[in-house]
Amino acid sequence: MSKSLKKIVEESRDKNLPEVDMCDRGISNLLDIPGLFTLSNITQLVLSHNKLATVPPNVADLKNLEVLNMFNNQIEELPTQISSLQKLKHLNLGMNRLSTLPRGFGSLPALEVLDLTYNNLNESSLPGNFFYLTTLRALYLSDNDFEILPPDIGKLAKLQILSLRDNDLISLPKEIGDLAQLKELHIQGNRLTVLPPELGYKKSKAYISSASLICLKRDIIVSSESGLASLITFIGPKGCCGMEPGNLDLTGPKQVFKAENNPWVTPIADQFQLGVSHVFEYVRSETYKYLYGRHMQANPEAPKKNNDKSKKISRKPLAAKNK
Repeated sequence: MSKSLKKIVEESRDKNLPEVDMCDRGISNLLDIPGLFTLSNITQLVLSHNKLATVPPNVADLKNLEVLNMFNNQIEELPTQISSLQKLKHLNLGMNRLSTLPRGFGSLPALEVLDLTYNNLNESSLPGNFFYLTTLRALYLSDNDFEILPPDIGKLAKLQILSLRDNDLISLPKEIGDLAQLKELHIQGNRLTVLPPELGYKKSKAYISSASLICLKRDIIVSSESGLASLITFIGPKGCCGMEPGNLDLTGPKQVFKAENNPWVTPIADQFQLGVSHVFEYVRSETYKYLYGRHMQANPEAPKKNNDKSKKISRKPLAAKNK
């Protein structure tokens, strides 16, 4: 094994290859791979489906990395040095054992896609500057332990995909309505009973600016949410493509809103029976705003947890997982 990995490193150095793929190689320690951290030229490093428990600080030496995929390992913590990767755009840490993120994690200035699916994270796991990641276009937090989504989520103005499936969320902040570019919202499998009225606000009048013809660019996101590469159309300069910025709209034909398996209050549950568009129409009504205010004022007890997460792979002792 070590010879083949050594050969991969040598070949990348000799041929100046930008991508290094070490998927499913049984790697448990990156420091055992001779010369890996001398490959300062590489832009993509795939280390998925290995046995990594830690990421060494040397990762900062890969200063040109744009894509780092460490999906399905056993990583319990990350070094603070990871935030030194100033060119990093895609970071996949899904299906690991993270219960916290390092101080300064929000200092990644180019990050567009962050996948933290299937870890042990909650609202207390996020460093103070997490929501400084204002370049994010896709954030995957499914299969974690969030009960509350911090109001600072509204600062991620470029966010187009937000996945919060299978957490323990008991409420959503009103600031989620500030995510004017959001195209997909996954909140199924939580403990939600109501939706903030701000989620139902429609975008205001359409307009076309002179920049609209040059502001579209396309990129490919690979996410553990679908397991496939999906082509996402990214909007360029704020407000240049058809809709005046400011309000969220998830009712269009290209939008995705998934919210099943939540203990909704009866009026919302009834609207879901009619369809998603009816839900949003109801949520933005004056009647609902009044009822929502009364509901929140009453501070009702949160629904009990119905998912036993103690059997998650990420919770098992490493020895048990490796058997």
